[in-house]
Amino acid sequence: MRFLLRKNVNFFIFISHLIFYFNCSIFAAAILHPIDFLALQAIRRSLEDLPGSDYFASWDFTSDPCNFAGVYCQGNRVVALNLGDPRAGSPGLTGRIHPAIGKLSALAEFTVVPGRVFGFLPQTLSQLKYLRFLAVSRNFISGEIPATLGQLRGLRTLDLSFNLLTGRIPWAIGTLPALSNVILSHNRLSGPVPNFGSRILTRLDLKHNTLSGSLSPLSLPPSLQYLSLSWNRLTGPVDRLLSRLNRLSYLDLSMNLFTGRIPGNIFSFPITNLQLERNLFSGPVQPIRFVTIPTVDISFNRLSGEVSPLFSTVQNLYLNNNQFTGQVPGSFVDRLLAGGLRILYLQHNFLTGIRINPTAEIPLSSSLCLQYNCMVLPIQTPCPLKAGKQKTRPAEQCRRRG
Repeated sequence: MRFLLRKNVNFFIFISHLIFYFNCSIFAAAILHPIDFLALQAIRRSLEDLPGSDYFASWDFTSDPCNFAGVYCQGNRVVALNLGDPRAGSPGLTGRIHPAIGKLSALAEFTVVPGRVFGFLPQTLSQLKYLRFLAVSRNFISGEIPATLGQLRGLRTLDLSFNLLTGRIPWAIGTLPALSNVILSHNRLSGPVPNFGSRILTRLDLKHNTLSGSLSPLSLPPSLQYLSLSWNRLTGPVDRLLSRLNRLSYLDLSMNLFTGRIPGNIFSFPITNLQLERNLFSGPVQPIRFVTIPTVDISFNRLSGEVSPLFSTVQNLYLNNNQFTGQVPGSFVDRLLAGGLRILYLQHNFLTGIRINPTAEIPLSSSLCLQYNCMVLPIQTPCPLKAGKQKTRPAEQCRRRG
């Protein structure tokens, strides 16, 4: 009996030790790696909530940091860090991004919500070899984009838009093979657009900078679906480049100094909004089939020749402030009166006529502007204020054009 009792006691002691070590192993697995723990402490010291934000209220370092707001762990390492309250209208954070961010060696995602974070992007970001997603937009980040970001070979999304960044876009950024989204708009970046070699790049947004120089025919991949380069100082022809980008669904090259012809095949791409206005494009514009793009704006260029009737299927068509000549196609009038063509701006060209009944009633949902051409207006329609007050172009200009 005594033997059996001793045997049972030993068995219970063994089970108790086993449970103890099992619990210890679970607890140890839940403890954040000391390097990550110290890095989070440094990041916290360099940032503060703006008034109205309580994002850091949960950052109590006497508890498990993996339960902090915006901190996501896998095992004992931080794999995602989303700084700030992501809800719309949140005031965000202020302060600087501490260089200790580079110590979070397993980090795959790093974001900072819109706020008043200032200073430079830490060079130590280049140490995050697993980083896939980097988004620090709508803050006050200044200085240059670190060229060392080109070491992040797995980076897929780079969003540094709406900051105060200056200098050139590093050429190394264009060599990143996994890039899918690059959003650097609304900064003060200058210099040329680098060549982008990623075969899966779908979105490139560089608008509202001071970028200059020309684009080579092979500088952008045909995988692009969204391309915005507006409000820069880019020059040179783009016809050979654009002809290759047949997957585009959005294209905005407005407010630049691009020259040469607009390729006809671009009007057959699956684009929903085509913005090429306010450049130096010249020559005739000849789509290869009826254009189904809802909005086409090629105004304020140097385009010439007759207006193609293949544009009559567009809903909002801006051809104003060019050098178009000849008659307005009759199909334009038919579509306008039927309400299919909602905006037709033809002002400030050298057009010589349009066949429309002076008593025709243009639908209230449609708008036609014909003033300052080489014809007597057969119908009076309201025009934008920027079109000026002159109804007809001076005869001398029309004779020179003829």
